[in-house]
Amino acid sequence: MTLSVNIKDNFTLQKVSEVIREALAYNERVAKYKIKKYSNICGNFENKYGMNSDLFMEKFDSGKLGDASDFFDWYATKRGLDIWNKRLKIISGIDI
Repeated sequence: MTLSVNIKDNFTLQKVSEVIREALAYNERVAKYKIKKYSNICGNFENKYGMNSDLFMEKFDSGKLGDASDFFDWYATKRGLDIWNKRLKIISGIDI
């Protein structure tokens, strides 16, 4: 995929590239932090309930689990983990 950048002011391509690289590096650090945080929380739920998060999601989505507040917290955490993993994959695939 090709992406174009429209520079409205008189900045050099090198300066714009530098700013974009810094922004990507920052977002990569944030994504890794979030992934670690959400992974730890999912790990705690996995230990507590004796199943991995993927199996939990299948059971939760199919209605095979109750509606304990832990399950809603786990669901939100796992969704967050999946979203941040996807974001990191996108960020890591960008080459400037």
